[in-house]
Amino acid sequence: MSYTALALTLSFVLIPIFLSKTLKLQLEKDTIIAVVRSIIQLLIVGYILKFVFDAEHPVYILLMILLMIGAAVENVRKKGLFIKGITWKVAATIIFIEVLTQGILIGLNITPATAQYIIPISGMVIGNAMVLSILFLNRFTAEIEAHEDQAELILSLGGTPKQAIHTQLISSIKASMIPTIESQKTMGLVQLPGMMSGQIIAGADPIQAVMFQILIVFLLLTTSAVSSVMLGYLSYPSLFNERMQLK
Repeated sequence: MSYTALALTLSFVLIPIFLSKTLKLQLEKDTIIAVVRSIIQLLIVGYILKFVFDAEHPVYILLMILLMIGAAVENVRKKGLFIKGITWKVAATIIFIEVLTQGILIGLNITPATAQYIIPISGMVIGNAMVLSILFLNRFTAEIEAHEDQAELILSLGGTPKQAIHTQLISSIKASMIPTIESQKTMGLVQLPGMMSGQIIAGADPIQAVMFQILIVFLLLTTSAVSSVMLGYLSYPSLFNERMQLK
């Protein structure tokens, strides 16, 4: 892609800004900030990845993964400030998912232990875990606020915190997993995944591209289940005090 073609793609930015201005959504500033940040961040990451791929050193790979995890944790943490210890709970969840997925991939020789495989796949796994964690926390917050009286009633009748919050917890876990499951139902029919399309555009064999995309589909399914369940069960005890009362 030439720089001229890249500049022309800014037309895709002008459209949402125009609609926001016309409909008075007041999202123009946020849109511009998001665009500028994404450009700067992607350029910086591009040079970092080139250095890491060329160096092919385990320390640099680990540092890159820790950088991604740190950014993801910070983004999710802001959505769960009402939960005590949310930072370490989100970090534990994402680190566990990363270790689990890479352990299976590398341990079973599914993918080579090289930066070209580890970092892109880790980025997809960590990014997906981040989004699902945010979805879970948003839904969990809404569920607790909507059913606070129900939870307090169960507690007053001698129920445990787990019993009091069980319905809201399961509902939130389910809601956060649904988008991933539903998107995979139409994979290849409605949407052509970016990884597969990118490989085909680059000249890779379509069958090989499909096989790698299937790998990512399975990874994201595990990520959606583990991140929602683990974060949910780590979080709910923090909603109660020592006398088993809802805070």
